Parts: sequence; C-alpha cells; structure tokens
Amino acid sequence: MTGNPFDYVASQLRKKSFGILGTVDEKSRSHSTGILYGIAPDPHPFYFYIATEAKYKKTRNIRSNPNVSFVVTFPHYYLRFVPANVVQFQGNADILPLDDPVGVETFQQSRILSMALETDIDAEDLVFIRIVPNKKLFVHGLGIGIMEMRKDPAAGRYNVEIPDNRR
Repeated sequence: MTGNPFDYVASQLRKKSFGILGTVDEKSRSHSTGILYGIAPDPHPFYFYIATEAKYKKTRNIRSNPNVSFVVTFPHYYLRFVPANVVQFQGNADILPLDDPVGVETFQQSRILSMALETDIDAEDLVFIRIVPNKKLFVHGLGIGIMEMRKDPAAGRYNVEIPDNRR
C-alpha cells in the first residue's frame, strides 16, 4: 500500500456494497445482519448509509441503542484457503427519513444501491440508517501481500484514523 492509508482503505470500501452490521437490543442481546451499504460521496463526511424498513430488528435495535459495529470482508477469490481481508469499526447510528438528501445522493452514486432502493420504494416505512464511524478503522490484510503476511503476520494488522476533515 502506498500513499495515505485512510484514502486507500476508503477507496477499497467504496468498491464494495455488502457488509455486516452488528446491533444490540434493549436487553443487551447482539444481532448481526448482512446489508447493502453506501458511503457518502466527497465532500460529505465519511458516513455509511443503509436503506431498510423501520420495522426490522436492526432499526428497532438502533432506536434503543445507537452503538453499532460494522464489518466488510475482502475475500481472496483465487486463493480461497487464505482468510479474507477485513475492515471493521464501531460507531453510532441514527435513523433518517428516506428523503434525506445525503442518503439519496449516496444511493444514487451506485447502480446496485439505486436498484435496491427502487425495488424497495414501495415499502411503507423505508428509512435510512446513517452510521457515523468512530475515529479508528481496524484493518487486517488489506493492501498487504500474502507473502509479506506469511513472513510477518502482524504486518497485516493496522489501524487507520479518519481525518478530522472527513468526520
């Protein structure tokens, strides 16, 4: 990996659209679910957006406890025996109406996200979930060669801080 580590990790996350969202309900029971996500385009802050229905468990959990975790995997398609690279973070989420301008702009920048939004547009209670990541993203393996990680497994684990001008 060369250049600014945050810019590299952010660009890799923008190439993906699927992640795993972790929430906690009012009884402190965890819940994880796969979701489609988008990242707000520049110059907006580095926030993640999800379109979902207000009745779903993840949305209900966020209403009672805004603390979330989020994971995006980067599998090795040719070397399937090698564990996937991962970016993960913790943050806070809030529920926004479907007409939130940044949420709409975020979903319009991706064909798969705009198609998902159009497919779900008939849902009565569709909302956006906005995730505001904590300052630190935890990364494993992304941008590190397999041979380099084999020699030094710790080389593949690093943290990236979101710059203040993107928060």
